[in-house]
Amino acid sequence: MAGEEIPTAGQGVSVEAPAQPELVNGMAHEDSVVVDNGDATDTEPATATTLAARLRHLSLSAQTIHADDFLNSHQAVAPPMHVSTTFRYSDDPDKLRPWANVNPNNPFDSHVYSRDTAPNTTRLEAVLTSILGGPALTYSSGLSAFHALLVYLNPRVVAIGAGYHGCHGVLRVLAKLTELRTVDLDADFAAEGLGPGDVVHVETPLNPTGEARDLAAYAAKARARGCVLTVDATFAPPPLLEPFRWGADAVVHSGTKYFGGHSDMLCGVVAVNPCHSAGGSGGKEDWIRGLRDERLVLGSVMGSFEGWLGVRSLRTLEVRVRRQSADAAALVAWLAGACGQEQDSSSSSTQTIEAVRDTVLDVRHASLQARRLAAAAAEKGDDGEKSWLAQQMPRGFGPVFAARLRDADLARRLPSKLRLFHHATSLGGVESLVEWRAMTDAGVDPRLLRFSIGLEGFEDLRDDLLQGLEALRAEKRSDAAPAAGSDGADVVGGV
Repeated sequence: MAGEEIPTAGQGVSVEAPAQPELVNGMAHEDSVVVDNGDATDTEPATATTLAARLRHLSLSAQTIHADDFLNSHQAVAPPMHVSTTFRYSDDPDKLRPWANVNPNNPFDSHVYSRDTAPNTTRLEAVLTSILGGPALTYSSGLSAFHALLVYLNPRVVAIGAGYHGCHGVLRVLAKLTELRTVDLDADFAAEGLGPGDVVHVETPLNPTGEARDLAAYAAKARARGCVLTVDATFAPPPLLEPFRWGADAVVHSGTKYFGGHSDMLCGVVAVNPCHSAGGSGGKEDWIRGLRDERLVLGSVMGSFEGWLGVRSLRTLEVRVRRQSADAAALVAWLAGACGQEQDSSSSSTQTIEAVRDTVLDVRHASLQARRLAAAAAEKGDDGEKSWLAQQMPRGFGPVFAARLRDADLARRLPSKLRLFHHATSLGGVESLVEWRAMTDAGVDPRLLRFSIGLEGFEDLRDDLLQGLEALRAEKRSDAAPAAGSDGADVVGGV
């Protein structure tokens, strides 16, 4: 019977008997392991989720380094890498139960088959559960995470704005199978017929510009219609943004980016507001349980090696992201000042200003939004530090920004002039990247370049950008100058 207690090998450990599977008969995973923590009777039993969250009162770095300590069952300091796809059952026939396979050495590290769970991804999910503020599941990529969340929520309508084109592609695929409609994020939700169960999806900061959106405002708009608010916070990983604090029901990350941080792994993450998890205030349905049930049959799990890489990378998340975000803001301020978009406070030389103004049209980033909001508040006699953006992102505005050059040809040619920026898509790695965004996004302004700032350092990156812009400017002047003695005639013929 569902809920019946089944004895297990671990002292004081129990696993609830699995209920009848709702997806595919015989394909449900075992229920969460529960351990009697031996504390007072008014305390909750320990589960993997509660243990993963026990260090949230500590610094972000303390969490990324120690939140998974409860999974250690070996003296090794560095976590081991497990590559097995399947795990032995008990040798005692009396202890065999369907989809219940408790590891007597560490009941929280119990597995049956890696399409359900595996040691490395379980460890990664423990750290993510701690730092994201709600139970988290990993997926094979950011888009597979977004796809899985929409499959689980099964909305009739999704309100979504500009942003990552891949998410719009997922919605088009789902629309082939259902009657799913999409409407603009800033549409009148009542007029568009949004109601309970529908999704308001907000990406902030925005891809590819790095500009932010007001989560509290969209949360209020979603709540007024009974909608679910989902947030793609890929461009603002911890410690930059806490979406649950501003009303998100679920948060999606492409963990390929900052959680991976080294351009060597694919990963997607869905974290759920605790109010929608077991024992939460949002109702009886446990979203994380449902998502995990469906992940088993969707098959969109991370590989074990990627899970191991993810744990390794998260150890340094805070120091990486803080440095990358600060250097990005400094580069944005320098570029915006030199091109005349903002007041130049960098004491740039006349030559520098001319090189930038002749090539760069404008720059976009949440830090510039924050400046404008602060300036508008100052004009009204208000405190700019209390703007929605200053409150939403108090620890930095993200390591990604965009610049529009004065024409598409300049944007296409600049990446080849740079020495420290790799010309490649993606973002979030320790190395700085620049992408002529038209390479992978057909709908973007062809003058736009997306910059992902790494760890090389502000001064070196600034100098590299400057020499690249100066080289472009020199080429532009050379192309505009007539050949000597030609009097403007084209050597091929014509004028």
